[in-house]
Amino acid sequence: MASGRKAAMGFIFVTLLIDVIGWGIIIPVIPNLIKEMTGSDTSHAAEYGGWLTGAFAGMQLLCAPLVGNLSDRYGRRPILLISLFGFGVDYLFLSFAPTIGWLFVGRIVAGVTGASFTTAAAYIADISTKETRAQNFGMIGAAFGLGFIIGPGIGGLLGQFGPRIPFIAAAILCFLNWLWGYFVLPESLAPENRRKFEWKRANPFGAFKLLLRYKGIGELVISLILVYIAAHAVQSNWSFFTIERFNWSPGIIGASLAVVGLLVSAVQGGLIRYTNPRLGNEKSVYIGLALYALGMFLFAIAIRGWMMFAFLVPYCLGGISGPALQAIISGHVPPNEQGELQGALTSLMSATSIIGPPLMTGLFAYFTHGSAPVYFPGVSFLLAGLLMLASALFAYHALKNEKK
Repeated sequence: MASGRKAAMGFIFVTLLIDVIGWGIIIPVIPNLIKEMTGSDTSHAAEYGGWLTGAFAGMQLLCAPLVGNLSDRYGRRPILLISLFGFGVDYLFLSFAPTIGWLFVGRIVAGVTGASFTTAAAYIADISTKETRAQNFGMIGAAFGLGFIIGPGIGGLLGQFGPRIPFIAAAILCFLNWLWGYFVLPESLAPENRRKFEWKRANPFGAFKLLLRYKGIGELVISLILVYIAAHAVQSNWSFFTIERFNWSPGIIGASLAVVGLLVSAVQGGLIRYTNPRLGNEKSVYIGLALYALGMFLFAIAIRGWMMFAFLVPYCLGGISGPALQAIISGHVPPNEQGELQGALTSLMSATSIIGPPLMTGLFAYFTHGSAPVYFPGVSFLLAGLLMLASALFAYHALKNEKK
């Protein structure tokens, strides 16, 4: 049984890794592609970038609960394969998009099919024990990190031949990923653990009801919401900020994101397996969120490009908090509702991704355009640091009450 679980984790890890590589490839070239299509400067391109992410997130908000519930009914494997194939079609479409409007169409399509991480998280919950759940959820972060070592580096290199070339490369990787999953990915959800599909539970509002159904996770979910919003200071704003502040090229952006990937992979794929058993989930949450906040504050005041690389260390060490918080929440939910839970959490992430990217890129645009009252490109990182501290307070209050 243990060896089977280990092999299944290997399969899902590689599937997620290839998926993230495809995503990471396009990030360094997005700002230049938007500027090419719109003829705008970095400030205005950042606003478009925020709304593109919001369009993707909006469709994920609507569709992730449906996908999570379908995986509880029909199994994880078929849903994951459909998602991977859909991403490949989306990247191919984006590589030939003639206008900014078509970029939005492509992102909407990707939001409909973008269930790979939702289903993968449910898959991991299926094959995890109580003792290994946090460490196994950390493998999602490790795949994310390692994919970000490889993907942005490739994207930065390919971007030198044109901003559309990385999209074609991403499409090829997604189709290869689909083939890999088709031939080697086993099913994780046993037939006896499946449940009847219910439409009332397969919508965003029904999914959010799950988060209210179980006592003790309400404030933990608020904590997670704040983390998700704050993270967009990096996820949605990094390329635009570094171009504006340090005049970085796609190659340097790709290299910096590769460093993010290396650090995240080391923390969530390695360090967390030592820190979590020793610290426990609760202390991991508090220490991780404090490190996240420190990293954000340092990004905000960086005045040299090399500082961004140095300040990535405390920021990425904060990654010990996410899997621990997710493990605490997951531990409140029975096995036959893990897919619904992960769909609800993905919907939650999508809801915050409707707010986070426009908020962070909008702040950046406001404080960097020609008539800004104060020139402060790091303002989004400052806000993000404050949100991380608020998240820690909500987590502390929830866990303190749970002990009582």
